Amino acid sequence: MRVGLVCPYTWEVPGGVQQHVGDLAEALLQLGHEVSVLAPCDSETELPSYLVSAGRAVPVPYNGSVARLSFGFRAAGRVRRWIRDGSFDVLHVHEPAAPSLSLLACWAAEGPIVATFHASNPRSRALAVSAGVLQTALEKINGRIAVSDAARKTLVEHLGGDAVLIPNGVAVDRFAEARPLEGWPGEGGAIGFLGRLDEPRKGLGVLLDAFDTLGRDRPGLRLLIAGPGDGDEVRRRVAPELRERVEVLGRVDDVDKVRAYHSVDVFCAPNLGGESFGIVLAEAMSAGAAILASDIPAFAHVLRDGGAGRLFATGDPADLARAGAELLDAPDRRSVLSRAAREAVRTYDWHTVAADVVRVYETVLPSGVGQSPVTAGRREGV
Repeated sequence: MRVGLVCPYTWEVPGGVQQHVGDLAEALLQLGHEVSVLAPCDSETELPSYLVSAGRAVPVPYNGSVARLSFGFRAAGRVRRWIRDGSFDVLHVHEPAAPSLSLLACWAAEGPIVATFHASNPRSRALAVSAGVLQTALEKINGRIAVSDAARKTLVEHLGGDAVLIPNGVAVDRFAEARPLEGWPGEGGAIGFLGRLDEPRKGLGVLLDAFDTLGRDRPGLRLLIAGPGDGDEVRRRVAPELRERVEVLGRVDDVDKVRAYHSVDVFCAPNLGGESFGIVLAEAMSAGAAILASDIPAFAHVLRDGGAGRLFATGDPADLARAGAELLDAPDRRSVLSRAAREAVRTYDWHTVAADVVRVYETVLPSGVGQSPVTAGRREGV
C-alpha cells in the first residue's frame, strides 16, 4: 500500500504529533508499505529518507501553545504537487483542524483520506469560530481516528461526527535499556523532567516550586531537566542555594533522551492540561521509570488511574512535593510502579498501533488497493 502522511507542525521542533508521524511512518515501512511524509521543515534540517519538506513554517498561537505551521498559496502548491507525484492509495492527515498542511491536503485531495485528531481542548475558541470553514475540508475525510477519549470529545463537540479510538504509539523496545548519564542519579536521589521549558502547560513551574520544598528537606536531591528552551531562565527561577543541584540539559538527541529516562529515581510529568495522551509519559514508562504525574484525565487513563504511576493534584506544588517524597522514600514502591508501567505501556507499542491504523486504511479502500489512488483535485485556492 502506498501511504501519504501529512504532518502540520514543523519537523525540526520536537513535539508529540511529529514524533507520532515519524514513528508511524517507520512502523508502516516495517510492515512492508511504501510511505512518504510531507511536513514543514527548515532547509538545514537533516531529513529521514521518507520525508519531503514543504518549506519553512511560521509560529502561530494554537491549542494553548505556539505551533510552527505552514499555510498559504505556496504551501498549497507544494501539497498539490506532492499528492500528484505520490499516487497514494490512502492519504493520512494529522490534525486537519490546524491551519497548516493537513487542512490544505484535505482541500486539495480527491480519494481515500484518513485523519487523526490529537488535540484535547474542550474550550477551543479557534475551533468553535472556524468550524464552518473546516467542514468543507473535513467532509472529504473517509475515516477518522482519535488518539484518546479527550481528543475524541474535542472532535465531537467542536466539529461533529465520531472517530475510531487508536492511541498514540511508542517504540517500547527503543527505551527499554540504556546507560544512565554520567554521575546520575546519585545517592541523594534524582527527579527528572522532559518537555519544552518555556511552555507553561507542560508544568515545569509546578515542579520547580515543589523542588523548593523537596530540595531543602533533602540535601542530596537533584533535578534533571531536558528539553528546548532557555536554561538560564529556568535556573533563575530556582532559589540560589538550590541551583547547583538543578541540571538543565537543553534539547537532547534520541540517545541521550533515553539515557535521561534511566538517570532518575522518579520521572515527573507535571502537565497542566491540553494533553490527549502524553508521548513523553509513554516513553518514560517504556524505560521503566517510576512515574509521578498530574492527574489530568489523559495521564490518569494511561497510568491506569494510579496503578502504573503515582498521581498528584494538577497544578499543586505542595501535593507534588508530598507525592515525590513518598516515592523517594519507598524504593520498593518505585519498583512496583516500574514493573506496572512497563506492562501497561505494551498496549501502546507501535507493532499493535500500526496494525490498527492499517485496518482503518482498509475500510476506506472499497475498490481495493491501487484501484482508486489519491489525486490532486482542481481546487486552486487555500
